[in-house]
Amino acid sequence: MIRYSYSREVKLKKQVTDRCHQRIIHYNKVLSAREKALDEREIQRLSQIFRTLGDPTRLRILTALSDQEMCVCDLAALLKISESAVSHQLRLLRTMNLVKNRREATVLYYSLNDEHVKILINIGLEHARE
Repeated sequence: MIRYSYSREVKLKKQVTDRCHQRIIHYNKVLSAREKALDEREIQRLSQIFRTLGDPTRLRILTALSDQEMCVCDLAALLKISESAVSHQLRLLRTMNLVKNRREATVLYYSLNDEHVKILINIGLEHARE
C-alpha cells in the first residue's frame, strides 16, 4: 500500500487541475500565437534583460539611478558594498544597455540608459506591490 502525505496529495491535485480535461487543440489560437511569437534572438535578449534585473544589487543600483546620476563612490556608499563590486555590476548593466555613463574630468557618472528602463522597473514594482 502506497501512502501519500497530505502536502503531496495537494500537489498532485494541483497538477491535475492545471491541465486540460479534454485534449482539444484550438488550431486558430495556436496559429495566431505562432504568428505573434518573438524570434529566438528577441526571446534570448529579453530573457537576459530579466535575468539581469533579477539580481537585488543591480535592482538597487537601477532604482538609485532612476532619480539622478551617480558615480561609483556614491553608489558604493549607498549600498554599503565595495566600489569594485559596484563597478562590476555597472559593467553588466552597461553591457545590457540598461545604464550609460558620462565622464567629467576623472569621474564617471552613471544614469539609466533611457526612460524604458525606468518604466520597466516601475511596472515591475507596481506589480510586486499588488
